[in-house]
Amino acid sequence: MFLIFGLRTRSERLGVVPGACRVCDHSGGMLLVRETTRFSLFFVPLFRVRTKHALYCTNPLCGARTEIGAGEARRLLAAAPH
Repeated sequence: MFLIFGLRTRSERLGVVPGACRVCDHSGGMLLVRETTRFSLFFVPLFRVRTKHALYCTNPLCGARTEIGAGEARRLLAAAPH
């Protein structure tokens, strides 16, 4: 009998928030992304293992990724213009 299991990470774009990149100091929009990792058994996702939030620099020459906490992500989304 074979047991097929694994982890899969999916990224979900939450929106563009104002800010400055910590790497290149580019002011403007930062892309806010939620990355969710799920445990799968026989290719069926069963439960969430971890959730991370990250900001991506929109500068095409930089593209740096900065991890942030869930509370900071909620604060940034609430303050972002809709």
